[in-house]
Order: sequence, then structure tokens, then C-alpha cells
Amino acid sequence: MATLFVDKLDPQSGTALEIGSSGDTITIPSGATITNNGTQTGFGGTMTPDFYVTKTDTNQSISNNTQTLITFNNEVRDSDSAFASNIFTVPSGKAGRYFLFATIYVGVAQDYNYVSIRKNVSTNILNMTRYWHDAADQSINMSGIVDAAVSDTFGVYLTQTSGGSKNVESNSDPFTYFGGYKIIE
Repeated sequence: MATLFVDKLDPQSGTALEIGSSGDTITIPSGATITNNGTQTGFGGTMTPDFYVTKTDTNQSISNNTQTLITFNNEVRDSDSAFASNIFTVPSGKAGRYFLFATIYVGVAQDYNYVSIRKNVSTNILNMTRYWHDAADQSINMSGIVDAAVSDTFGVYLTQTSGGSKNVESNSDPFTYFGGYKIIE
């Protein structure tokens, strides 16, 4: 093995510099610093797929003691077209760890409200219970990190125990939303 000492490698104008060949390992030793003043591609995370949806159409009535899927009509962002029918589905080749978040705004909320992000319809993976014995509206916020395989689905559900129906509020601000993004393979 030989050592080459240089201060700068500069390819000919209009060409790309390639270091190594397929199957080679390029090692950056401990203590070395890599400084990037240009554009990096091909390594590091892109944090996709990502999605963000809101409820801007109409209030959604939630019956007493009935776990109900929250509807979202406004896709603000959906990088991989993976959000449909109020459910996010992990696309092919996109398994990994995800950060998910939701805020549900319940009008005139009394007694218990249970909000959950459910995986594959049957498993509560993130839960938030809020007791609010007041005639005022309330927001219920939740977030967390989950592991997801290809084709896993995620939706936001609400169960409330007021004795009657309550509304998940809709607004252009928005009051009610759901989103997430991939953070790691």
C-alpha cells in the first residue's frame, strides 16, 4: 500500500471525481473531520416518506364509547402518495422507524377522551387519555416513535365517554391534523 500526500484533488473541468471502485471500502479514520460546503447526495437520511394531513371540511361526530377513525380531507404533504382513506401505509422499500404525531380538537369535551394512533387497525401503539370535566373545547396532542414494516398502516382514532355524541372540530387553521416521517432504516 502506498500513501499519497496532496492538499487538493481536482477533477478535470466538467467531469466527476471517483474514489475507489465497486466493492472497495473507503475508510475515514477516527478523529478526521469531513467538511461539506457543497451538496451531499447518496448518503444520510432524507426523512421520507413524510406526510401531513388536516381536517378542514366539516366537524366529525363521534358517538359515545365508540372507537372511531378520524377523517382527514386535506393532504398538505404526501411525499410517496402513501396516505389514502384516512390511513398512512408504509410504502414498498420504506420499512424503518417513524416519528408520528397527531392533534385532535374535540368540541365541548366532557369526561374521558381516548386518542390513539393504531397500527394495522388492531394495535394501539400511541395512546393519550385526557379527562376534561368542563364544557370547554380541548386539544389532545400525541407523538412518538414507532417501528414499521412495509404495508403497515397507521390511523388516528378517538373514543369519548360523554354520554352523547361529540364533535372532532374542523377548521382551516387547522385544529385537527396527523403527520409523520421516516427517521431511520
